[in-house]
Formats: sequence, C-alpha cells, structure tokens
Amino acid sequence: MLNLEVSYLGLKLKNPVIVSSSGLTSSLEKIRKIEKSGAGAVVLKSLFEEQINFEAGTLVMNQDYPEAEDYIKNYTKDHSVGEYLKLIENAKKEISIPVIASINCVSSSDWVRFTKEIEQAGADAIELNVFSLPTDKNLEGSDYEKIYFDLADKMKTVTKLPVSMKIGNHFTNPVNVVYKLFTLGVKGVVLFNRFYEPDIDISKFSLTAAEVFSSPYDIRQNLRWVAIISDKVNQIDISASTGVHSGEAIVKQLLAGAETVQVCSILYKNGVEYVAKLIEELEDWMNRNNFKSIEDFRGKMSYKSIPDPALYERSQFMKYFSSVH
Repeated sequence: MLNLEVSYLGLKLKNPVIVSSSGLTSSLEKIRKIEKSGAGAVVLKSLFEEQINFEAGTLVMNQDYPEAEDYIKNYTKDHSVGEYLKLIENAKKEISIPVIASINCVSSSDWVRFTKEIEQAGADAIELNVFSLPTDKNLEGSDYEKIYFDLADKMKTVTKLPVSMKIGNHFTNPVNVVYKLFTLGVKGVVLFNRFYEPDIDISKFSLTAAEVFSSPYDIRQNLRWVAIISDKVNQIDISASTGVHSGEAIVKQLLAGAETVQVCSILYKNGVEYVAKLIEELEDWMNRNNFKSIEDFRGKMSYKSIPDPALYERSQFMKYFSSVH
C-alpha cells in the first residue's frame, strides 16, 4: 500500500497536495469540499492588508469627524480579522486536515499583532504572503529584502505557530533570501507567488489585469529554484506553487525536492474535486516506478542529486539552437 504522508512545517499531511490561498478557500462550505476531495491541507484565503486599509480609508473620507479616524480604521481591521478568526475556529471544529492561515501584507507594522489571535483561534500554521514592488529609485534591493526579514523577525516573537513565507521570484539571490529567512525562524517557503500583473487595452487606453490563472508552462519558473534551494538550504521546507496542473507536475516538484505542492488555477477550471484526480495520477506514477512512499523519491532530481548540477544553472539555449541560422 502506498504511503503518501509528508511533513510540512512540522505538520503531518496525509499527502503533499495543498489547496492554496484563494477564493476556493474562503468559506467553511468550500473547505469541507476540499477535505472531501482528498487534499492534504488547506491555506485559507488571505487576509489582505491593502484591502482593509483601503476600506478603512474610504470610510474615513466619507465622514465629517476627523477625531473618529482612528476608531474607524481600528474597527474596520478588527471586524475583518474577527470574521477571519471565526472561519479558522469553525474550520478546525469540522475538518481534520491542517488549516493554514494566510496574511497578505506589505509592511511589518500592524499585522504581527493579529498573529496571536490567529494562533488562539486554532490555526495550525501561518503563511505570510508578502510583496513590495521596488519602485523607489533611492532604495537598494537590500532595503526591500529588509521588509521580509523584519516581518519574519517580529513573527517569531509573537507566535509559536510555524510560519512560512510565500515569496516571488524577483530577488537577485533567492538562495540567500531563503537562507536568511531560515535563520530568522521561518519554517518554510512557498516558491513562488503569482502576483497581479497589469496589461494595456490598446482600444480603450486603459489598464486591465493580465491572465489571472497560471498555465502548465509556469512550472518552469520555480522548478529550477525548488531543486537548488532544497539542497542549498535543506533546513527549510519548500512548498512548490504556480503551474501545478497535473499529477506529472506534482511528481516533478517532489523529485526536485519540494515537501509539498500548492494547487489553485487547475481547480478553478475543473473544480476542487479535481484534487482526487491529481492524487490518483501521483499514485499511478509511484506504482509504475515501484515507489512505496514519497520519501523514496523526493529530491531524487534535486541540485546535488543529479550527475551534472550545472544543468540547473544553465541560462542560455546555445546547445539547442547553435545550429539554427
């Protein structure tokens, strides 16, 4: 009998498939369906700092009492957080798979104070979804990295929950960033975040959103770094995200060294029930290759495990296109 159990953030998961933070994980009813589909864990829809700050600012603008500004802002945040805490509490009462809370934040100031409440509500772990767009010409790359490090440093003082950080692939040296996060107490990283990207409507001269969902080809954005970081910083857990649309993609990320994978876009297209299909494809592959457990093959194709690790470092196509004129 196959053993699909894995360890992620110190949590025992029955399989490595996690449904990532999205509208698919925003209510108790949806989370029940996710558990029924066979997922190993669920990351709740993010609590968005930007959205709550915007809503608070809008309310402040629409009233005539400046002295009420602090009250309105705090009420808006507390109300949003309160609803989120109820979701965590109810989910933990009704489902058996790990429930990971998610906070989408752009600063290290306000959100650490809610972490203790999330812990008390019963969450099994916290995933921090952080992104600060580097648009200031007077700031160095290290200044933007410091936002991540400051947040990680503060988190370890306010909660005993394991913390993972969902990061983008825009860092100059992702290996160094992940290593520093590990030294600051972060237990895992999600590679990589899929951010909102703008597009231009050339007919209406307006900005629109680019394609929201990932494609199977997007796995190429993170497969290299999963393989490298899983060896270079092997003390930290990796959850591979973006471009996971099939059991084959799950296998690839596990071979590269990921502890878990996160799925989202393919479930929007096929329904959360498709998790069962992904797990079935993973099991079929394991049977065909005579693997009895995930640990039998996880990391088998990671950076240090292949005969020529430089293959993961290659950045040019010369070998393939040198004969093309």
